[in-house]
Amino acid sequence: MKKIELLVPAGSPDVLRTAVRYGADAVYIGGEAFGLRAKARNFSLEEMRSSVAFAHEHGVRVYVTANIFAHNEDLVPVRQYFRELESVGMDALIISDPGVFAIAREVLPDVEVHISTQANNTNYGTYRFWHNLGAKRAVAARELSLEEIRQIRANIPEDMEIECFVHGAMCISYSGRCLLSNYFTGRDANRGECTHPCRWNYAVAEETRPGEYLPVEENERGTFLFNSKDLCMIEYVPELAEAGIDSFKIEGRMKTALYVAAVARAYRKALDDYRKGEDVYRANLDWYRDEIGKCTTREFTTGFYFGKPGAESQIYGESTYHKNYTYLGTAESVDGRGRFRLQQKNKFSVGETIEIMKPDGRNIAATVEGIWDMEGSRQDSAPHARQMVDVKLSHEPEPFDILRRSELEEGTIC
Repeated sequence: MKKIELLVPAGSPDVLRTAVRYGADAVYIGGEAFGLRAKARNFSLEEMRSSVAFAHEHGVRVYVTANIFAHNEDLVPVRQYFRELESVGMDALIISDPGVFAIAREVLPDVEVHISTQANNTNYGTYRFWHNLGAKRAVAARELSLEEIRQIRANIPEDMEIECFVHGAMCISYSGRCLLSNYFTGRDANRGECTHPCRWNYAVAEETRPGEYLPVEENERGTFLFNSKDLCMIEYVPELAEAGIDSFKIEGRMKTALYVAAVARAYRKALDDYRKGEDVYRANLDWYRDEIGKCTTREFTTGFYFGKPGAESQIYGESTYHKNYTYLGTAESVDGRGRFRLQQKNKFSVGETIEIMKPDGRNIAATVEGIWDMEGSRQDSAPHARQMVDVKLSHEPEPFDILRRSELEEGTIC
């Protein structure tokens, strides 16, 4: 059985370190220009260099996104940007625009190029086309079924890789190429500035009655017409593997370290268990599902993998996420006296029971025994966002362990 890559998003250096520690084989990141997540924290050149070095020390590859659809005024800056990236040491560029592709091959001929899903990779002819131009991999359009992916695998060179999204948000527009954001707000989704209008509430206005908004309802379920459920394929790892997919991609460069850790860890264990045997994988399905349910989630769908989705793949009544666990922070260092340091992400207090989430799959309940500020003064709680504090728990964590608190009522099942 070939090894399938687990590709995990990272919107900042801290999240990249989390992704590496919690099971990624590769991470994808964005620089400060030419990616499709302009609102993400993203990476400066220096942060890219240090993050790539960290990832490589742990045997993890790094891919940099440059997948905008470029306009004329972008081409000269893209060339300069790629020259600057030469010192970063990344393993691949993710590109959708043929003009940007040509510049990458000229300026960075030794760096792999992966073709973004934005390029609409829906057939084996397209894969062959990009392979002939020197691309190493293409990301399948989300609109493909498993059968179509099998056909692509059977009709492309063995060294051309197929990458597929297996988890995360679904875009309402074909291959993610949305015009709504630009139309409503002037922020172009195809140049990295999407405002996610697919999650907004809509009504109908009749042109002769301006200002009169008529609700759009389907069985009174609501008016979120474009609001897709999120993709989750954790229960179908064997089917994905047998289709010939080389890389499982998690969506979410805007997500927190807790989300990245929880999802990466679940898919890491699922892939490792599947390599041991399908029976091992199926025996642990409940664990994978429960762990994914412990991060901020929406309802799930299998997307297009088993046929075109219908009304059951949409969420008509709301656009909110469900927060089952709260991210408290990541242990940064341990002083050997039972205390560790972290930057607080959400409030927690002395006496609370929280959970240490470890990369190996263990979740350890621990009581908060003490909190100190940087001057050494004791505190009853850590209420200030991003405050640096020293903490003592009843069980000492290791550096990079995630701390979280359950928001579920006792007896609730995710």
